[in-house]
Amino acid sequence: MTNEEFRTLIAGTLTCRISARSKCSDMASSFLQRCHYVAGGYDSPDGYKALSTAMDRVETESNPTLKRSNRMFFLSIPPNVFISAADGAAQFCSSKTGWTRVIVEKPFGRDSASSAALAKGLSRRLKEEQIYRIDHYLGKELIENLTVLRFSNLVFEPLWSRQYIRNVQVIFSEDFGTEGRGGYFDQYGIIRDVIQNHLLQILALFAMEQPVSLDAEDIRNEKVKVLRSMSKVTLDDVVLGQYRNHSNGGRKLPGYLEDPTVPRGSLTPTFAAIAMHVNNARWDGVPFLLKAGKALNTRRAEIRVQFRHVPGNMYKSKFGRDLDDATNELVIRIQPHETIYLKINNKVPGLGLRLDTTRLDLQDKSAYRELPDAYERLLLDVVNGDKRLFIRSDELEAAWSLFTPALHALEEKKVQPELYPYGSRGPVGSHYLAAKYGVRWGDLNNFDEESS
Repeated sequence: MTNEEFRTLIAGTLTCRISARSKCSDMASSFLQRCHYVAGGYDSPDGYKALSTAMDRVETESNPTLKRSNRMFFLSIPPNVFISAADGAAQFCSSKTGWTRVIVEKPFGRDSASSAALAKGLSRRLKEEQIYRIDHYLGKELIENLTVLRFSNLVFEPLWSRQYIRNVQVIFSEDFGTEGRGGYFDQYGIIRDVIQNHLLQILALFAMEQPVSLDAEDIRNEKVKVLRSMSKVTLDDVVLGQYRNHSNGGRKLPGYLEDPTVPRGSLTPTFAAIAMHVNNARWDGVPFLLKAGKALNTRRAEIRVQFRHVPGNMYKSKFGRDLDDATNELVIRIQPHETIYLKINNKVPGLGLRLDTTRLDLQDKSAYRELPDAYERLLLDVVNGDKRLFIRSDELEAAWSLFTPALHALEEKKVQPELYPYGSRGPVGSHYLAAKYGVRWGDLNNFDEESS
């Protein structure tokens, strides 16, 4: 591929989000002139030497008087070549005058042992402060807003404990299946692909104590404390599912095993619901329910905080027999339609006394014109050396220690996932898991279906 072919490829997906006073085409053209293509093998020293030479040339041409140049490498590549690529970049392409930083995209291994081997391999030529383990979910606007919401608003922080919160749900659902990518997905499954990283990271941010400062190390210290205080996942608290084919309006939706890239008879789960527990003074006894799945009825990612019932509620008779319908609930929707809302009970205007559930709403996209993409935020953080939203090695070790025993047990026992129709709400077993802790999944309420 030539430089021009490479630039044409990029231009096809390049969007413009700059000030209306600037000429978008001029800015795009200027950016594309900075894009260069160098081919080489992941394990080829000659390839990395050629890359370094090309970078030297570009740096000199762009600014002949440049005294300091920084280099950032983004390894969005197959995990089996992470170490080779990081080695080559660090050994042959490191900046001689500025910093060198390497971004590593998940998966960060398959279990504790493979993750430790990856960490050891990366540390051979890179220091921990040079390694940026990226989880794009941590770059979502409302995830970064989570700590602001809690620690800068007096109304929430006193409520953020077992005294007022009954359960916390972190939910991720996609309305499409593997769609020809099953070969990759089948190596990992939904727990490794989504729950062990995205959802667990959200849980740690949600449950952590207030850090000493906004410094990256202080924030990550508190996240590690949460992970180390959690119980390891047990099979009794896990429900697995796998989507099957389903006909909808004359259209046949294929099952997971019908994906030609998926191995025949695969037991890899495309859905999982897991109950987790944080064993500290703030969260003792509060179940954290994590749920993720593919080929479900909706696309959604959110945190749902269900508060306890009002003791001695004098309006109890007005809510009917199911008090769960009247539970105060804080919902932080990460995607789509980013929003934060609080479900409260209110009097219906008019004669008589009728109560209804309404919501206090902050619709981010209407309040703020445009939200940056998660990767934009995180790549800018790498440039600035800000590691608040990146995963530290001991944090990764603590996360894998929670899941590895259960993952190994599931594979050794060849646990059969419960089948669920493509486009449904998922396996019935997830409702039994929630009921075990006296919980109803909040994303199944009619109120939220109507309000979405």
